[in-house]
Amino acid sequence: MRIIVADDHQLIREGIKRILAGQPDVNAVAEAENAQQVLDLVRSGNWDVVVLDIKLPGKSGLDVLKELKEERPKLPVLILSMYPEEQFAVRVIRAGASGYLSKASAGDELLNALNKVYRGEKYISKEVADILADAIDDHGDQPSHTLLSDREFEVFRMIGAGKQVGEIAAELSLSVKTVSTYRSHILEKMKFKNNAEIMQYAITHKLID
Repeated sequence: MRIIVADDHQLIREGIKRILAGQPDVNAVAEAENAQQVLDLVRSGNWDVVVLDIKLPGKSGLDVLKELKEERPKLPVLILSMYPEEQFAVRVIRAGASGYLSKASAGDELLNALNKVYRGEKYISKEVADILADAIDDHGDQPSHTLLSDREFEVFRMIGAGKQVGEIAAELSLSVKTVSTYRSHILEKMKFKNNAEIMQYAITHKLID
């Protein structure tokens, strides 16, 4: 198994490498600390699995995932994130990820998850399975944030964390006008009047750090 480990924190990458060290099925481990390095590595060689953090410098892990699935649709991508399952699990699975694993569970579950996605299976924890079941339950009322597109959800979370439009625009390399448009869409879809309501909702539903 040839694995790319993509995370912007060296300690996390080192921790994953220690878990993988000595595993007879692991032939090579490459590291990437930002979005461009992940894409360059994938384009330059034959890899079996990408372990991808959802938050990377340059682009979000969700954007990187979408690019990877367009270029290498059969390459398994395991999302490894500090964020709880309810924040991103459904979105990344729908975007083509082979599994979602929280960093809190990585020590116990990483090898199992890697082996499953390497075999072409999905790695779905009980928590993610419950969230997915709720998401496809036509009889249940879905939280309004699930109506947002991936980019809108990203902007929503940043507003929920108290960031201003200018800050968000700079961080996402977008114009202030574009971010303002996303904000308008968010308010309309969620039937909110202002940023304060977004912030309260994000805190209540545990959608921000």
